[in-house]
Amino acid sequence: MSRRAAPLTVSLLSPGAIQPLSPTLTTVPVSAAPAVSAAITTPPRPAPASAPPEAGPAAPVSEMTREGFWRDTFPELTIGGRQPDARAVLGPDRLGTVTERMRVEGYFQEADPELVDLAARLSRAIERCASLSIPPVFVFLFDEAWQVFDRQRETLASLLGPGFQVLPDFWAWRVDPQAGQAGWRPHRDKGYLSLRPDGTPMSLTVWVPLTEAKPANGCMYLLPADRDPVYGTENENNWKVDFPAIRALPGKPGDWFCWNQAVLHWGSQTSKFCHEPRISIALEYQRGDIPPMNEPLLGTSPRMSFDERLRLIAKQILQYQHMYPLPQAMRDFAQALAD
Repeated sequence: MSRRAAPLTVSLLSPGAIQPLSPTLTTVPVSAAPAVSAAITTPPRPAPASAPPEAGPAAPVSEMTREGFWRDTFPELTIGGRQPDARAVLGPDRLGTVTERMRVEGYFQEADPELVDLAARLSRAIERCASLSIPPVFVFLFDEAWQVFDRQRETLASLLGPGFQVLPDFWAWRVDPQAGQAGWRPHRDKGYLSLRPDGTPMSLTVWVPLTEAKPANGCMYLLPADRDPVYGTENENNWKVDFPAIRALPGKPGDWFCWNQAVLHWGSQTSKFCHEPRISIALEYQRGDIPPMNEPLLGTSPRMSFDERLRLIAKQILQYQHMYPLPQAMRDFAQALAD
């Protein structure tokens, strides 16, 4: 996820519905080398179906600024409650493997059993959002969404330094195979400028599947850094891909993924033969000893009021609107909160 992602659209009246804009991307000639390599192009994808028939009436926008509406509609989740200080801790050997994999491949996958229950609760909430035509990103109003990421702060500190900062960049998805939807097209979140001279990351993305993510429902794909000949260079937009090097990243509740913001990745096209949506959330981070990549920085372990979270969600809607067409009422709602 990133403000630099390839343009896509999502109807906020049909949360998570992804439509390709068929952008023209920079390409390079097919390599003459014997390896199977070529430039990536982005053929048009089928337009998604209309909103699922089970979707109910849209929640009134006027209600969405009222904390009581969210408490009443999502009683199993909390807002501003006492958040546990528990965190996942990797042993020295495992942490060493994670650090080396980030250095070599630009990403890693880990498991945290405590995320299983949080994932179930948040995925149910996003399904309820869909039934009310509420954008999934509003799940970040709840403590539980932030707890998912806060549990991983020990690992993140080992990669970004103990003073790392949470960026005001996050999103949530519900990608529905039965509506012909797909994940985001290939992109790099912030590109080579997010790497230090020694190749270590200045910023990271953490992506968490709340339901099973698999090729049939749009799991993530990634080109490992050590298999990407233009990774970390000024030519990073002239993609050259040895297709067998592409790696699928299936995951299940309890898993979490982390990649640096220069690695090439994307969500796949779903299959109509799959019936389970891919529901996921993501949050971005940066080192604390560099200038802000976006503002306001949220600290290492954010503790925010309902109003502060609501304004941040409005910021997400506005800063990602180049990817998503917004109903005028939702755009006005977000702009009014941001002003």
